[in-house]
Amino acid sequence: MAIISNATTIADAGAFSVSLGSMVLIKTLTASSSGTLSFVHGTDGVVLDSTYPIYKFEFINIHPSADDNKLLFNMSTDSGSNYNVTKTSTSFRARHTEDDSDTLLEYRTGDDLAQSTAFQRLSGGIGSDNDQSLSGSLTIYNPSSTVFVKHFMSNCNEYASSDYSIQYLHAGYLNTTSACDAMQFKMASGNIDAGKIKLYGIADS
Repeated sequence: MAIISNATTIADAGAFSVSLGSMVLIKTLTASSSGTLSFVHGTDGVVLDSTYPIYKFEFINIHPSADDNKLLFNMSTDSGSNYNVTKTSTSFRARHTEDDSDTLLEYRTGDDLAQSTAFQRLSGGIGSDNDQSLSGSLTIYNPSSTVFVKHFMSNCNEYASSDYSIQYLHAGYLNTTSACDAMQFKMASGNIDAGKIKLYGIADS
């Protein structure tokens, strides 16, 4: 007996076909007072090439060593020798205090970039108290393309140093037609004291 969905056989006589479009875990990096966390294609099992059209980084309880700190990222076109790809981006945030005294929704001109090689912010001021951290994700589309620029989108929530819940959303493109083959994350100052970053590849659907 076969199982058919939308005219496609997905199981027949005990065989099962896993659908494309699933996330495949490639690499997990765990911070321990780390100055940087870098994913370099071809190093320590990292895949960051044309194997997948979409790559997604998941941030799990990123905890800074210094208070009121920002998580940043940049990419490389030379296997991590330089993290300085030109970027144009946009940013906005929503926030809410624990005591319900303040809410906000705003476009963040200070967090966007205009044809800059600087590291892109992914957050505001993450707190360094024991229970404070950031979690979220960053998606990069077709980083190995030698035809198109590389689009990215991030969605992160942090427990801010001033006891806010703040959601930051960033989007933009890396303005290069060179293949990007390495990604680096760091704090604006100090270290990534603790937390995990997971890299997934997403297959064609």
